[in-house]
Amino acid sequence: MIRVAVARDEGYFGVPVRALLESNPDMHFIGTLPFGNDLPQVASEMWPSVIVIDTEYMVSQVLPVANAVRSANPSCALLLLCDPNKRGMLPPRHRSGPLNFLPKDASANLLADSVRRLAGGERVVSARLQTASLLTDKGLTTRELEVLGLAAEGEPVKEIARKLFLSGGTVRNYLSAIIAKTGARNRLDAIRIARKDGWLR
Repeated sequence: MIRVAVARDEGYFGVPVRALLESNPDMHFIGTLPFGNDLPQVASEMWPSVIVIDTEYMVSQVLPVANAVRSANPSCALLLLCDPNKRGMLPPRHRSGPLNFLPKDASANLLADSVRRLAGGERVVSARLQTASLLTDKGLTTRELEVLGLAAEGEPVKEIARKLFLSGGTVRNYLSAIIAKTGARNRLDAIRIARKDGWLR
């Protein structure tokens, strides 16, 4: 039996994952979890086989949480439902960590098949999303967007370093590079530019 959980933003009603999957006799829906920094702890108590993440956050903002979930529960697979029209939701070209990717408008059959593949240890990345990612001019690397995403949430350099397993000096170097690449005046201006361009929520 595949134990499936959904993680989504509080107050956000996105893809009806439970309704799409509940007719499959090999799957057991164990609950909807709030997406955020508490997800690793909550998920480690419920031991899902697969967590379907349905959020309005961008990939770079989801990755630190996904990495923490995987550290707490190495056998858990993570499937991110993405809006292909939002640049920041497209799969990274190089580093996607533990994340797998499907469009938010995936059919019930495709979603169920993907959950089965993930539970069996396979990787899942939609070809449609991969193609869109390759055609998108990014500017910042995935790691730079991770750093900026945490900075946008108000995290200090020390905490960003802890969450991303980096040194404080490396985080400061990333922030300097981000400011230079975006042409921003400072960190807050870089966050504003990244949000305006669709890379951060």
